Amino acid sequence: MTPAARVQSAIELLDLIIAAARAQGASADRITADWFKQRRYMGSGDRRAVRELVYGAIRACGEVPESGRAAMLRLAETDPVIAPLFDGSRHGPAPIEPAERAAEAGIAPGWLGQRLAQSGIGGAEAAALLGRAPLDLRVNTLKGGAADLPQAGEPTQAPDALRFAPGTPVEQWDAYQSGRIEVQDTGSQLCCLALGAEPGDTVVDLCAGAGGKTLALAAAMHGRGRLIASDTDRARLSRLGPRAERAGAMNIETRLLDPGRETEALADIAGKCDAVLVDAPCSGTGTWRRNPEARWRLSEPELARLTALQARLLDLAAGLVRPGGRLVYVTCSLLDAEGASQADAFLARHPGWTALSLHLPAGTPHGTGIRLTPLADATDGFFIACFGSP
Repeated sequence: MTPAARVQSAIELLDLIIAAARAQGASADRITADWFKQRRYMGSGDRRAVRELVYGAIRACGEVPESGRAAMLRLAETDPVIAPLFDGSRHGPAPIEPAERAAEAGIAPGWLGQRLAQSGIGGAEAAALLGRAPLDLRVNTLKGGAADLPQAGEPTQAPDALRFAPGTPVEQWDAYQSGRIEVQDTGSQLCCLALGAEPGDTVVDLCAGAGGKTLALAAAMHGRGRLIASDTDRARLSRLGPRAERAGAMNIETRLLDPGRETEALADIAGKCDAVLVDAPCSGTGTWRRNPEARWRLSEPELARLTALQARLLDLAAGLVRPGGRLVYVTCSLLDAEGASQADAFLARHPGWTALSLHLPAGTPHGTGIRLTPLADATDGFFIACFGSP
């Protein structure tokens, strides 16, 4: 493909991604993968170049662009190589019209940028949310570690973490296929460390999803004790079984919950759990390095729905914890509405519960918890708080 044809291909892909963001459709990664699958004639170099153009344009635009072309024009204003490729050549984009406007630059849509600023995330901290994330692994201690990796990784703040360059093909490594390593951001690993799960404990991962944190908790427990992974999403939870088998995590049991009837499904463990992790559904503002188009999907009504759900999940989790036990609340968000303010509201609703200090190898105190950010900690963005039961 010519350089101009690559730009036009990126514009076409961006049109699909923008439409999906407006309609809450498929993710940019899914759309891109499907688009390339239909164009098997494209070489690996062309695919890589088109993908870089697409994600560069997404990161360059704050508000949802009017079109893929407007998004690419925004990227062209920061990359002088791109504008001359709007040359009208065969398979290339039409020349730029004098009155043609590029999409708006910015970190996020206006209202969301204001919310971030009000939560103490602005300037360089906000800009770092749109950088490119490295690839972090967790060495699975249930299988004795991974001393024979094809290349050396850089240790990070988490005890069992190794960091590699983005795009490292770890899924092809024998250590991955045999369950000796798992892909997991260092910040996510620190969230699990905050729970302090120990062998013999009864632990609940209330919003387990596909079980990334559940597997880390199983390793922390040395495979001993009772570890219950629950979720309302059948498809995601069903992926945990094969992952647990591969990882050698044999102390995990899964429970599919019926939304609104979770208390009934968990009644047998009410007040009996040593520790409960609430990795609550959230806006994902801390994960924009991996999913930059997610900031185009969030709305104020959706944020309100998420914060109400988080509060309900915290109340549900509180009923599971034994006297003297602990509850860890986590969101991959940097908005105070989903973090520090949510933690304060929980303590106000539950007299007798206390905020416990967290002693993690990274993070900055924020409200009653700590905050991890891409700029300060080189992790995804997280809020973590730990509460002690009376």
